[in-house]
Amino acid sequence: MISVRRLLPDNPKTPPVSIERLRERGFDNAYDRILKADVDQVIAELEASGITGRGGAAFPTGRKWRSVKEAPGSMKYAIMNADESELGTFKDRMLIEQDPLGPLVGLVLAAKTLGATHAYCYIRGEYRAEEKQLADAIELLKKYGWIGPESGVDIEIRRGAGAYVAGEETALFNSIEGKRPEPRVKPPFPTVHGVFGAPTLIQNVETLANVALLFAHDVNWFREVGTKQNPGTKLVALSGHIKNPGVYEVPFGTALSDILLSSELGGGIGGSGKLGAVLIGGAAGTFLTPDEITETTLDYPSLARHGASIGSGAIMVFDDTVDLLGVVERLAHFFAEESCGQCVPCRIGTHRIKEFIRHPQLLEEVENIRSLGMAMRDASICGLGQTAPMALLSLLDRPQLIHAQTL
Repeated sequence: MISVRRLLPDNPKTPPVSIERLRERGFDNAYDRILKADVDQVIAELEASGITGRGGAAFPTGRKWRSVKEAPGSMKYAIMNADESELGTFKDRMLIEQDPLGPLVGLVLAAKTLGATHAYCYIRGEYRAEEKQLADAIELLKKYGWIGPESGVDIEIRRGAGAYVAGEETALFNSIEGKRPEPRVKPPFPTVHGVFGAPTLIQNVETLANVALLFAHDVNWFREVGTKQNPGTKLVALSGHIKNPGVYEVPFGTALSDILLSSELGGGIGGSGKLGAVLIGGAAGTFLTPDEITETTLDYPSLARHGASIGSGAIMVFDDTVDLLGVVERLAHFFAEESCGQCVPCRIGTHRIKEFIRHPQLLEEVENIRSLGMAMRDASICGLGQTAPMALLSLLDRPQLIHAQTL
């Protein structure tokens, strides 16, 4: 078996929002453990587990919690970031649909550990059904006594208004505060100066679900799958020319070729049946050739050898007939439209990328594009501008993927 079911429940008969599901998943055990342990014990267990953020940055979760714990201030906040707007990414949506209690329990555990009396679930505006699932799960936990005055933790759902950039953590803070969702300059970092100026823990949906499962079990259980450096599992969203598109849970270290071709996962290449390339990591991801895919596993060190990262877990598959320059042009249009326009490198740079793609001698402009990419990476305020050129640059590094007739 290549796929596993940890984050995604393996008993579909149990209602996702029910006391039965809560107990079946061991979340009552997780809550009891948090109540009995002190803050340092909880954070030490997080650090020992090796859990890293599943939203794209892969920052060590234990280190983030410790930073919030050590930050001065009596008022602290915890936030679940469910503003999933990355192209090709839909794993958080699937996770909330199948197990809304998992990430929500993770949020409660975080708030209880760090002394945050108020927490937020910030969800993408289009995820109306998923928002209802979370609202129902919150009501269940209120009845169970885990949320509300008796528990000392209150959770509020906030809906995003459709801006891609609002998924960036500091832009999300501004949105919660009722301001335009523009990213803030860092430092200060959110763990010290977050929403309403208070120390704030913000975690992705999948990260919080992992936290809930860790404390429902223990470190040894968590590390039973994955690699030593990247323990646990990862949700991946397969789309494009793949026979079985969808969300799958696999251990870190799984071969990319197995994810695409295994009958229990991707099931093989669709379209023409011949693989052209994959774009891994989302809209600001990296193109990989078929040869690179065969020698790469789903973990950070393996992908880094090709200048790639797991990112949001999106894997977009293209057969050998696709005009990848056309794909990059549409991605560039997306970034140009979604830029908040606050900083010049991103506001101007995203449009310059579009112009370069249309240049009749594109391959002769590689150095100029690299220069533009470096300026955007070093001077843009947030990740949108910093990573917008990545897909184009990765494609230009692999000119064999560019169809001659498109130049």
